[in-house]
Amino acid sequence: MTQPTPPAQLRAALTLAARGVPVLPLRADKGPMGNCRACQKNACGGRPNMKTPGPCKCPAPCHAWAAATADPAILTSATWAPAWRQAAAVAYHPGGAGLTVVDLDNAGAVTWARQNFPATRIVPSTRGEHWIYRGPMTSHNRVRPGVDIKSLMAYARWLGPGTGTMQPLPDAVRALAAQEEATPPPGGRVASSSPDRTTWDRAVATGCRHTAAYIRTGLATGVAKVKACIDSGAGSQAFGVARFLSAQHAACPGPCGLHLIWQDIVDAAVAMDVPQTYAERAVTRGLQAGLGRPL
Repeated sequence: MTQPTPPAQLRAALTLAARGVPVLPLRADKGPMGNCRACQKNACGGRPNMKTPGPCKCPAPCHAWAAATADPAILTSATWAPAWRQAAAVAYHPGGAGLTVVDLDNAGAVTWARQNFPATRIVPSTRGEHWIYRGPMTSHNRVRPGVDIKSLMAYARWLGPGTGTMQPLPDAVRALAAQEEATPPPGGRVASSSPDRTTWDRAVATGCRHTAAYIRTGLATGVAKVKACIDSGAGSQAFGVARFLSAQHAACPGPCGLHLIWQDIVDAAVAMDVPQTYAERAVTRGLQAGLGRPL
């Protein structure tokens, strides 16, 4: 019996997966497939490979970049089949493949990159270019006009193999991200990690039963999830992150320093253009929902 020919996007995905590149389907609007009912609004807690204690083991392509896989059995499964039938593009998780993509969104950004970064593998995009380097790092949006960095906890569209020899990730790219983290954004928006603001510390969480590493890892992952909402949904994601993180402290005698966790999540949402008052309200409600009581 003749087997049906896989959709074109699935065929491309399987080719990438054979090279060890984690992939996922994208909709026509370049967004990932929506979460299933059990995973909507991250109610399941998120996938374990999001570096959180989330319990999600959903077989569907939920949770955007975290669903990316190089396992052909998953990619060709019946659960993923509907997503491939409606997929308009293929995305991949650069960090999962040990790569970093510098996404240059216009001609001006391309010109700037040519003056500041070493030449590497270059892939033309709709409006600019993707410069691909060997080596992962944290992902950052809008590090300068028309420039995003996509690596860990992010996805990039597959636009072809490109041309040129891929080079190691240069210090100039890492420095650009570090500068973005330390510089207050224009228009008075709150920086996502202000060096002058107090951060979570055991000294202010004397009644917390968790280790400092557990708290900081969970918070960093939550902040990254809010910042991954490039076009929309950062406010809702901030609520979900706050609810999930605070739920881990429901059995703690306290205090747990949740007011410092609150500020980091608010800052991340504001950095994604969520209005300050909306972000504060969403995070406050999320923390209260997770604790099951007022702060």
